[in-house]
Amino acid sequence: MRGRAAPLPATGDGTAHQQRAAASLRALLDDGQIPGAIRSSLAADFARLEAMLAKLERGELHIAVFGRVSVGKSALANALLGEDAFEVGVLHGTTRQAAQRSWREVAGSGVHLIDTPGIDELDGEARERMAFEVAGVADLVVFVVDGDLTQHEYAALQTLARTQRPLLLALNKADRYGEDEVAALLARLRERSTGLVQDLDVVAIAAQPVPVKRVHLDAQGHEQVELVARMPAIEALSARLGAIIEREGKTLAALNAGLFAGRVADEVGARIAQARRELAARVIRQYCLAKALAVALNPIPVADLLAAGALDAALVMHLGRVYGLPLTRSEAGSLITVISAQLVALMGAIWGVNLVASALKGLSAGVSVLVTAGAQGALAWYATELVGRAAEKYLVAGKSWGELGPKRVVADIVASLDRDSILREARSEILTRLRGAA
Repeated sequence: MRGRAAPLPATGDGTAHQQRAAASLRALLDDGQIPGAIRSSLAADFARLEAMLAKLERGELHIAVFGRVSVGKSALANALLGEDAFEVGVLHGTTRQAAQRSWREVAGSGVHLIDTPGIDELDGEARERMAFEVAGVADLVVFVVDGDLTQHEYAALQTLARTQRPLLLALNKADRYGEDEVAALLARLRERSTGLVQDLDVVAIAAQPVPVKRVHLDAQGHEQVELVARMPAIEALSARLGAIIEREGKTLAALNAGLFAGRVADEVGARIAQARRELAARVIRQYCLAKALAVALNPIPVADLLAAGALDAALVMHLGRVYGLPLTRSEAGSLITVISAQLVALMGAIWGVNLVASALKGLSAGVSVLVTAGAQGALAWYATELVGRAAEKYLVAGKSWGELGPKRVVADIVASLDRDSILREARSEILTRLRGAA
């Protein structure tokens, strides 16, 4: 089969699909684990989820009429409705905002038409954005053109295809072309939309045919010319819409709701992950500073390094709470042992310098003590940064080192961090704190 993959077949009347989709939306809307700040930042998306849930419960199906300005979107919507519900005008971009009207009942579903603003109107970026948003939550989209696809239309068609909803491509104003020209245009449109629209969903219509001139004699025998309006020629499109709605209308509504809920859930997950990363970074920095000062201020050689190990355990346990994976003290100790073993293997020279600095600190006095303490504290800071980042990787992976194992994970973290930059920042912060406390 050419074009898009065939739509999902309906099971029965699609009611089961709607029920599953509605349950998915309710679960997301009622999820008490979503932080209030993230829910507030996605307020518009959650409001749309509520609207989509209500639409599912009412059994509605939404069809968006989409396209650039002046191709006859509003005229088509009116022709489908059989009444002038949407404004039609000669001005460029008559439709300024999305409008919706109930169309008809098909297979137990209330079908609604949504007329959208033109996608390429001059200075109409906001309306174009609105059009994409409306089409993004519609269950089916009728993309209206009046000739071969322009570059802008083709790009828009590709964007809509990525929303994974059925697309129909309607060649409007077909009455202005001869039969051979219409056939050639349809063939061209089917060729260019291959992979985006099914061949049978590319149809020719005339939503508002050009009036015909009629000459008649008046009472005085003079010739008079009048323009006689013609009925819209939209049978091919109307029949195709009816067939799709009859066969899988409820399934389409359920699929669209499920896809949107999935996108919102992904965005929620991404924002939670980002918030956790930012919080974890602050927690790691706090423990880096605490450990660095503990090492720098402890006058007992070597003992400062041993005592500061308790801070690493506290850090790892704190990170576990940040990522919703609490660690016992025993688990934290085991994790630090694994990380430290890899760090010692990779950075034995650094630990040697650290131990020497610790010993020297107890034998020094005056400014040299301050300088040595700052250097050793900076190394302690760096070591805690490494422990924190490695523990974070372990937690993000769900308490797992993954296929690469701890050796590779720790090595990658060491390679990714700018040691000199971290040491400079740590030393500066430590010395500032030490002088302030003096």
